[in-house]
Amino acid sequence: MSSNTFGKFFTVTTFGESHGPAIGCVIDGCPPGLSLAAAEFSRDLGRRATGRSRYTSQRREPDEVEILSGLYEGRTTGTPIALLICNNGQRSKDYSGIAQTFRPGHADYTYWHKYGIRDPRGGGRSSARETTMRVAAAVVARKWLLEHAGVRVRAYLAQMGELTPTAFHWAAVEQNPFFWPCQEQVPELEKNIDVLRRSGDSVGARVSVVADGMPPGWGEPVYGKLDSELASALMSINAVKGVELGDGFAVVTQRGSQHRDEMRPDGFSSNHAGGVLGGISTGQPLLASLAFKPTSSILVPGQSVNLAGEPVEVVTKGRHDPCVGLRAPPIAEAMVALVLMDHALRHRAQCGDVGPVEPRIV
Repeated sequence: MSSNTFGKFFTVTTFGESHGPAIGCVIDGCPPGLSLAAAEFSRDLGRRATGRSRYTSQRREPDEVEILSGLYEGRTTGTPIALLICNNGQRSKDYSGIAQTFRPGHADYTYWHKYGIRDPRGGGRSSARETTMRVAAAVVARKWLLEHAGVRVRAYLAQMGELTPTAFHWAAVEQNPFFWPCQEQVPELEKNIDVLRRSGDSVGARVSVVADGMPPGWGEPVYGKLDSELASALMSINAVKGVELGDGFAVVTQRGSQHRDEMRPDGFSSNHAGGVLGGISTGQPLLASLAFKPTSSILVPGQSVNLAGEPVEVVTKGRHDPCVGLRAPPIAEAMVALVLMDHALRHRAQCGDVGPVEPRIV
C-alpha cells in the first residue's frame, strides 16, 4: 500500500491497523529546538478519542503516546520524530460475522478488489482509528504554528442532520461532548442521538474549521495552492464527502459584486474567499467546512453480497458512532494544521528573506 505519507517539507507517515498491536507515525522535517513532551499529546488525543461520552463509540483507548526518536533533553533535534500508541480494548470478535461479506457503504469491497485481501477487524487500515496519529502529529505542528507564527486552528460541529446552531460561542465548543457552539441546544442534540441509537441508524454532519492569525503569503500559485492542498487533506479524512473553502457552493448563486472581498485601508470588507486568493493566504482567517456522511456501521439490515457473490443481509454489530461528526473537529483541526505547517516551512524556504510588503491589510 502506497500513499501513506503526507506533506512535502513537514511530512507525516502513518502506519498500523485498527485491531493491530499498535498504530504510529513518523514526522520528518520538524524544525529543531521545539520543546516537546509526551504529556502534551493527551489533550488533543483525548478530544478525538472514543468513549469520551455516551454519544460516541464506546471503544475505550488510553491513547498514550511513546516518543521513540527525534528528541534530546526535551527538544526536537530536527531528525525524524517517531510516535507510537499501543492499541487496547479491541473486540475483533464483533467482526467475525462479516469476514465473508461486504458491508454497504464501507471500503470492504474496494479494498478486496484492489489488494485481493482485507482485514475485516474494524476496517483495518481504512478505520478512523488511523486518524489518531494525524491528531498526534498535529500536536507538534500546532505548537510550532502558535509559537512561531501566532496561528491557532479551531473547529466545531456546525450541523448535525437538520440541526444547526442558534447562537455561536467559541467558549461553548469545549464545554460539551459535541463540540457544539451553542450550549443551550446540547439537550436537543442529546435527544437526537438517543433516538438514533434506539433506531440503530445514523446521521451526517458538517464540521467547520477556522485558522486565526494567518499571515498573507502562504501557499503556492499553481499546483501547490493552499486551498487545493487543504481540500485534498480534508477529503482524506474518513467519511468526508465534501469540502468547502470560504462560501463554498454558495458562490453558485452569488453575483460577482457580492462575492468579491473588497479592500479598504482598514482591511477587507468580507471574507467570502475563506482567506485564500490565487492559492495564497490573504492574512484573513482561513475558513473551511467538511460534510461527513452518515456512518454505514448501523443495526438497520442492509442488502449486500458475500465473497461468493451471493446475496446476503448485513447488520453491523459492535461499538459505532451514530454520528461520526461528533469526534471529527479535532481531526479536521489536525489536517488543517499539518497543511499550514507544511506551507509555513515551504514559504520560509523560498521567501523567508522577503522583506515587508506594503500595503498589508487584514
